[in-house]
Amino acid sequence: MIEMNIEEVMRHLPHRYPFLLIDRVLSCEPYKHIVALKNVTMSEEFFIGHFPNHPVMPGVLVIEALAQSAAILAFKSLNRRPDNKSVVYFVGIDRARFKRPVVPGDQLMLYSELLLTKRGIWKFKCEAKVNDATVAEATLMSTEKIL
Repeated sequence: MIEMNIEEVMRHLPHRYPFLLIDRVLSCEPYKHIVALKNVTMSEEFFIGHFPNHPVMPGVLVIEALAQSAAILAFKSLNRRPDNKSVVYFVGIDRARFKRPVVPGDQLMLYSELLLTKRGIWKFKCEAKVNDATVAEATLMSTEKIL
């Protein structure tokens, strides 16, 4: 199993502050699954406006964190790193469900399992948890576009 600290995460994702949503990879088995984490803190910029009196991490950012974990899994599977010659895009988000809010102080655990890769499309079953309780889940699909 592969573990990754923040420096290694940054080598496998093109995202940077404030959009880098993975702090660490706890385990990764190429072509199979990944477990990553995001420590949610009150200093996140999105809490300024979402919502000032009741801070909640936007659901779209929970999905983005899951997508970033899936991207790391794909790059590790291909034994590649992102470069400036291509970009990876969402091509589908299916069965997205949100079970409870994510708030400052939560440790968001991100689980992504590779379901299939076919003709350049990658499909992942993803789940986000806090304290072993599911907070969001979705099936995500992505593809790479050569620039």
